[in-house]
Amino acid sequence: MSALLASRLLGRAICTACLWSLLVMGAWAQSVRLVPQLSSRVIDETGTLTAVQSEALASKLAALEKQTGAQLVVLIVETTTPEDIAVFAQRVGDTWKLGRKDVGDGLLLLVAKQDRKIRIEVAKTLEGAIPDLLASRVISQTIAPRFKQGDFAGGVDAGVDQLSGLIRGEQLPAPQSEQRSGSGFQWMDLAVFLFFASAIAGSMARRAFGTRLGSMLIGVTCGVVVFFVTKTWWLALLASFAGLVMTLISSLSRVGTGSVNAGSYSGGGTGGWSGSDNGGGFSSGGGGNFGGGGASGGW
Repeated sequence: MSALLASRLLGRAICTACLWSLLVMGAWAQSVRLVPQLSSRVIDETGTLTAVQSEALASKLAALEKQTGAQLVVLIVETTTPEDIAVFAQRVGDTWKLGRKDVGDGLLLLVAKQDRKIRIEVAKTLEGAIPDLLASRVISQTIAPRFKQGDFAGGVDAGVDQLSGLIRGEQLPAPQSEQRSGSGFQWMDLAVFLFFASAIAGSMARRAFGTRLGSMLIGVTCGVVVFFVTKTWWLALLASFAGLVMTLISSLSRVGTGSVNAGSYSGGGTGGWSGSDNGGGFSSGGGGNFGGGGASGGW
């Protein structure tokens, strides 16, 4: 009986310990800060940088990406607690998937202002250009001294300049930012193609399915084609709407449809596509190959 009682008490003790462990882990998980949404190359949750400083820094990082293909993002938060800054930085890098998908050339400069900590998180492809020792020196010799003087904007800017120089010195695959204009569709070509394709296909679709259903099918087809080429949802929606409207307009005239409507639509179509080439926001390259490389420091 005593052995049976002892085993039952032990079992209850183990169950109680497991339950408390789960409760503690759950509370800890709930307190871990969420990774912010990737909306820009410079994300300042503390208001440390002015709008002008953020825009200037973002323009500098955009130029770096256009030249090298590498993605460098600056994130400033109040604190990373209860996580260590290195753990949080890797979680951010993996979540945002910085760097090109097939290259993995991402880089994160993280500042935890309240913790007085700095972290440079380096994706695997850039570990040769920015080894841990160099990352540590950038923090201790370039960023931290300026932070100690209260010059946060200057410290971040100087750190970005030094990291950019190291990236430019690395032999990376050529950036693909202009692949659509150089090796695939140009925006003008895409607009002209959709215009004439919708006019020709719209005529056949109206005969087969009627004006309304045929126009809807052409609009959906235009949207699918544009999304396949640009990988951009809002451009696909715009193209879908343009295809729908174009097909409906062409149905108003059964004679000379191609020539009449081509003249009336070319101005709007061309303007829309050329404007979208310069628009759009910042998005991840889909890399995310972070293996813990980089360095941490304070000021």
